[in-house]
Amino acid sequence: MNLHEYQAKELLKKYNVPVQEGIAVESAMAAEEAYRQIKAETNSKFAVIKAQIHAGGRGKGTIKEHPEQHGVQVVKSAEDAVDVAKKILGGTLVTIQTGPTGKKVNKIFVAKDAYYDGPSPVKEFYLSILMDRAKGQNVIMYSTEGGMDIEEVAHSTPDKIFKEWVHPSGGLLPFQARKIAFNLGLSGDAFKNCIKFVTNLYNAYVGTDASMLEINPLFKTSDDKIIAVDCKLNIDDNALIRHQDIAALRDISEEDPTEVEAGQYNLNFVKLDGNVGCMVNGAGLAMATMDMIKLSGGDPANFLDVGGTANAQTVEAGFRIILKDPNVKAILINIFGGIVRCDRVAAGVIEAYNKLGDIKIPIIVRLQGTNAEEAKKLIDESGLKVQSAILLSEAADLVKKAVA
Repeated sequence: MNLHEYQAKELLKKYNVPVQEGIAVESAMAAEEAYRQIKAETNSKFAVIKAQIHAGGRGKGTIKEHPEQHGVQVVKSAEDAVDVAKKILGGTLVTIQTGPTGKKVNKIFVAKDAYYDGPSPVKEFYLSILMDRAKGQNVIMYSTEGGMDIEEVAHSTPDKIFKEWVHPSGGLLPFQARKIAFNLGLSGDAFKNCIKFVTNLYNAYVGTDASMLEINPLFKTSDDKIIAVDCKLNIDDNALIRHQDIAALRDISEEDPTEVEAGQYNLNFVKLDGNVGCMVNGAGLAMATMDMIKLSGGDPANFLDVGGTANAQTVEAGFRIILKDPNVKAILINIFGGIVRCDRVAAGVIEAYNKLGDIKIPIIVRLQGTNAEEAKKLIDESGLKVQSAILLSEAADLVKKAVA
């Protein structure tokens, strides 16, 4: 589950991780009030308005309705805050991660100035924590070159990206935190503050069951404080049962509507850009089915795993979700009968087909395993425009004809 920046920062504060403070608002009037409050609390020169969407690249991204407006904007007066808020709120922010369709902005974060005057120069770094599945360990990736061009840094100068692996049995050790602060070129109070920051940040990563935590930029202020100016935090969906407070932060308006609907039926669904819809039981079989579709000349339109308890209701829900995609030219149902019997799935397909009415696109049903022959007989004798197959090669041939 993805979180907005302002939500992630509130979670980090619970682990004593210093962050750039701010106020999340949903209107231009509230943005003006937030700006005035920030100016009253600090003697800063400006505030920063940040669009809140589940995507990176907001600083370089632009509002589709106002191409001159970026997703992150410095404002130096209450009037500026109102003007920028009006352009961003309700607009569609297009970034390198959203693609050309962009994402609608429903909320903005009015943040305090981090570039205040002090005795030492400010610096921007990069730091993230995620699982290195090849090593089976969490890895902290960091760089002295933080900011909006970190992707170019990783591509052009990978030697500037450092990595520190953390063994799961021992956690982050003190010498590792010191090593990170040293490699970032810090000294004095900044060095000590960085050690505390990294230690607490790692505790936040583990404590929230995060799958990814990214701070960009990690910021050294002019008085040697280390703070998170931005934060991207993804939580492992499988761990949300342990974090009901975090689960309550979910913003379904940021998610694909079909994926949200699929979740209501306990279907594992991911929308893709192809022309063949697929409904499968089991993630491994789903991946193999998508490969088979590609080899047959088609492109998968989705990943849809109905699990081991498929019935008429889940099959019908799967049909409805797949048919909402206008690019789908055929549907392939590939079921291996183990926990669930093939004849039960076949009955569900027939019932769902009758409920949905006349379906214009070809439907190929491949059933193998428990009661596969009985299932094929049910499909063949149903009188519906459904093609059945037992072998995967037969299903592949039918898919090839359907998309030819």
